[in-house]
Amino acid sequence: MKENSKQEKIDQRYLRMASIWAENSYCKRRKVGALIVKDKMIISDGYNGTPTGFENICEDEDGNTKAYVLHAEANAITKVAKTNQSSDGAVLYITASPCIECAKLIIQAGIQRVVYSDKYRCEEGIQLLDRAGVVADYIEL
Repeated sequence: MKENSKQEKIDQRYLRMASIWAENSYCKRRKVGALIVKDKMIISDGYNGTPTGFENICEDEDGNTKAYVLHAEANAITKVAKTNQSSDGAVLYITASPCIECAKLIIQAGIQRVVYSDKYRCEEGIQLLDRAGVVADYIEL
């Protein structure tokens, strides 16, 4: 078995933590968790779900995700925006690669690196991050 570097081990730990955090989601189709880490501290967390004050039902009667459900990374970014913390230069650990809409938020939030463990169905988000110079690393758990 190949020896993992210290950073790879840290990345895997944070991804496992994001995976555990995803269990908080009420979504049935897919549970996603996210952590924003800066200076070796978790400064924000999030999971996919409905906005504050809405019912905790993510899918409609046909099983389709409701349009207003927030993605885990969007929840983590907006949560840190309500604090005195800054996500500038941070790392985002997320259980699924970001969609293009979340990639825009990641770029604007100043996040410098994204580490994910599951590939989203389309790669537009990863391509946009690459174009913006944000490092995106896939790590299999």
